Amino acid sequence: MTMTFTSAPKPVLVRAGEAETLQDGATSLITLLADANTTGSALTANRATLHKGSPGAPAHFHTRATEMFYVLSGSMRILLDDQVLTLGQGDFLTVPPTVPHAFAPAPDSEAEMLVVFTPGMDRFDYYRLLERVYQGEASVQDIRDSSEQFDNHYFESPVWQQELARR
Repeated sequence: MTMTFTSAPKPVLVRAGEAETLQDGATSLITLLADANTTGSALTANRATLHKGSPGAPAHFHTRATEMFYVLSGSMRILLDDQVLTLGQGDFLTVPPTVPHAFAPAPDSEAEMLVVFTPGMDRFDYYRLLERVYQGEASVQDIRDSSEQFDNHYFESPVWQQELARR
């Protein structure tokens, strides 16, 4: 069997010291690893470092990509539809398109996760927008206005709000 590739993506290597790191609020860091434009739209990947007390990501869903979470260290709370799961080091979860989800570190815990979207989406500018909001250079309305562009659709989740109040 012969395989023909017309425009095969090239390997992507990101050295730890060269990765762009963004501060997304006072309690979390996002390390940008690979975006759709470098992977031929195969995937987008980042490393999320969530310190104690981080609000994490509010309830949202994506319409075009599956989001995958691999817990590198610590403990995470993740909203999945209308239930809250606790994931620990080594746990892996995939969230298909349109499935509501949210995440934050478990109470009194820090956590690090590898987060991957497939197919890849141009998400790095979304993370940069979050950093600009934190720095006062953009508004929450800018995030709302970008929901279609970055395929991030937020909604109110009473289940998630109750979970966050349990801190």
